[in-house]
Amino acid sequence: MVKDQEYLIKKASYCLDLAKKYGATNSSIIVNNSISETVNFRNQKLDESNRSDNLGVNITTYINKKKSSISSSNLLDDNLETLIEKCVETTKNTPDDEFNSLPDNNLLVKEVKNLDLYDDTNFENDQKIDYLKNLEAAAANDDKIINTESGFTQNKSNFILANSEGFCKGYKRSSFTASSVAVAKNEESMERDYEYSSKCHIKDLKDAEELGKLAASQTLRKLNPKKIESEKIAIIFDKRIAKVILGTFANAISSSSISRGTSFLKDKINQKIFSSSINILDKPDILKGLGSRSFDSEGVKTETLKLVENGILKDYLLDTYNGKKLKLKSNGRCGGTTNLYFENGNINYKDLLDLNSKSLYITETIGHGSNIVTGDYSVGATGFLVENGEFKHPINEITIAGNFKDMFNNLNLANDLEFEYSTNSPTLMIEGMVVAGK
Repeated sequence: MVKDQEYLIKKASYCLDLAKKYGATNSSIIVNNSISETVNFRNQKLDESNRSDNLGVNITTYINKKKSSISSSNLLDDNLETLIEKCVETTKNTPDDEFNSLPDNNLLVKEVKNLDLYDDTNFENDQKIDYLKNLEAAAANDDKIINTESGFTQNKSNFILANSEGFCKGYKRSSFTASSVAVAKNEESMERDYEYSSKCHIKDLKDAEELGKLAASQTLRKLNPKKIESEKIAIIFDKRIAKVILGTFANAISSSSISRGTSFLKDKINQKIFSSSINILDKPDILKGLGSRSFDSEGVKTETLKLVENGILKDYLLDTYNGKKLKLKSNGRCGGTTNLYFENGNINYKDLLDLNSKSLYITETIGHGSNIVTGDYSVGATGFLVENGEFKHPINEITIAGNFKDMFNNLNLANDLEFEYSTNSPTLMIEGMVVAGK
């Protein structure tokens, strides 16, 4: 069982008192405890089972505009005193930075919402094993499936964030994650694919048999891929890949990228960067949301942000330090986005497939080909050729490329949004991308 709030608060208070004693003008402490239990299967046999219990503290001390941090997994009082003494001494020798400070008190959260992020259920190891046995049996239920791997992880955590201005809050959260990877082979090719499910509550997790069947079917349909010629063509991104586009957008509007001038979206506030039908929200208060939280890693209250409205960029993701550099207030995004998503488009999935007589449907990308400085995008990919709305055959060994400035303006969304991850997107299509094939 994870440490309770009383224990974490006691340790945080002890650290705050020591920081003040050794000369810090301000300080911030995070004390956290997480317990993770994992079971893995390979080819329908138990491969490994492990458990980790992590207890840690992160200490940040300020002396006026000087700042330094230190962390440890040893929370014995004597060790904490030694750590904090060293941290304060390091702070004294650190150069001044005019932007260093705790967040403004009026921005700190006053009340932690109950977002139903914690499930008391303890899914025992025997239950994890039974779940994976059923999953593996479903995934291997075809002679062409030659290898299966699966895993189940239960994570429970609790934390306290406290600072020298009197802020002291935290909460528990849990996650249950199951995954399945399958490899299929026939006379022509060998392919792999996967499926996974992650939820705050065990009862919301995908059924084991359903998850195994999905992994298998997605793998089998990739057999016998064909190569295609290079061309300029509409690209349709499957939902689990489409969210990567949103992830790149989030990186490009992070206050650290903007303040350093290393983003292609710098100086774009209140300018049109997407087609006018596009809206992007970051919503921190979704019940049981994988990214939900009441406050960010500085204690600043998180509220829903409409980052893009009718194609126009309305906000950056701001923390205290980089916000001050930009002469803007933090909007509670120290640590990144919460539940980030495209709002649904105005067209259903089938009609999106029918928009072009020929397009490519991408189910997997390979490599990290996003350059947020220039906006250039180039990745390896696999997927399917779509003609007249019908999937014709799988394709592989292609590279898709473009620039996000053009991609954002040529983006169409289906209306099939589901909240399966912390970043979510409907199926999306981008017109006129370059494909390099054989």
